[in-house]
Amino acid sequence: MRIAPFAAALALAGCASMPEPPPSIPVVSPAAVVVAFDRESVTPLAVEGVADRETGRATNADDPVRVASISKLVMALAALRLVEEGKLELDTDVSNYLGWKVRHPAFPQAPVTLKHILMHRAALRDDAGYVIPLGESLEAKLADPAAWYTDAPPGEAPFEYANLGSPLVATVLEAASGERYDRLVERTVFAPLGIEACFNWIGCSPKQTGRAVVLYRSTGEVARDDVADRPPHCAFPVADGVACSLDGYAPGTNASIFSPQGGLRIGMVDLAKIGQVLGGARSDFLAKLPDYIRVAGYDGRNRGQEFFCFYGLGMQVIQTGIPGCEDVLSGDGTVYTGHAGEAYGLRSGLWVDTETGNGFAYFVTAVPDRTAPDEGGFAPEEIALVRRAMEKPGNPAE
Repeated sequence: MRIAPFAAALALAGCASMPEPPPSIPVVSPAAVVVAFDRESVTPLAVEGVADRETGRATNADDPVRVASISKLVMALAALRLVEEGKLELDTDVSNYLGWKVRHPAFPQAPVTLKHILMHRAALRDDAGYVIPLGESLEAKLADPAAWYTDAPPGEAPFEYANLGSPLVATVLEAASGERYDRLVERTVFAPLGIEACFNWIGCSPKQTGRAVVLYRSTGEVARDDVADRPPHCAFPVADGVACSLDGYAPGTNASIFSPQGGLRIGMVDLAKIGQVLGGARSDFLAKLPDYIRVAGYDGRNRGQEFFCFYGLGMQVIQTGIPGCEDVLSGDGTVYTGHAGEAYGLRSGLWVDTETGNGFAYFVTAVPDRTAPDEGGFAPEEIALVRRAMEKPGNPAE
């Protein structure tokens, strides 16, 4: 079946109270990329739109883009690499690494472990916020009762997708290794796989930063990563009155500044290399990776979840065919493991069939915001993009 192509124009936002209309925004296709991969190769299937409307620069297949929550999967891989290095244990109280107590205020005897957090079963929630700028305290944030689900302790709490867990995990990784989070992920994940990527543009080369995909809202407004949002301007959160410098940063104090929950900038060709690892292309990368992946289907459908029906250790499973799971993307009947991303008008995904090693990575920008806070599932724009791209001849994932 043929899939209708993307609409080529975006709705423009006007303002009736202004005496003159604002300058018009160029009508262009949203930036979008899909690459397919198997254990041996990566093939771009769709490369569309303009990466930067200010300059008119066309999108390339491996332009770096903020992939949102796929960052959590990369964080999980870094954690598992430290486990295999003997520096970390998934079932140990994270307080033992940090040197201060992490406790649910209502359940002070219950330890919080990395496994709890990576599986979103730590009773953490985002009601207290999850961005802790340089100069503020992660410990103080976690002391706020609003940061916790009130009715059950860590490990027994129902699944609740919480971004706040990621700064905590990343800080634990720093404390266990003695390495700054961005450098740790470079050593354990990016460098071994030949990937150029970074968090909040920290560590990316000027050439890579100059190829950034600017994120736009569906209205045409800039959401993130235009020239004013990238180095040499400050690109990570900083408290008022604090210098935008990491020179004095002590690893193990507040890795929220790297936005481990969503701040990864990476191109789709490089992201596919991570998918190849999940698909079994590198047995030397994580010896127990198949066991870690199986945890993603750890106890069946998460209670009350329509999208995150199966989730564990920073990895999600979709298209299981379980009634009530709103998680169909490609519609090809394949069960995929990976992670979805959504932020600032972007939708993204990295998905692999772990049995065959075939998969795909993608992003699309200028997607309309959700119409309701509890709306779940994939956006029509990303479904159309993926299905149209995967119909193309030469797709190695077929």
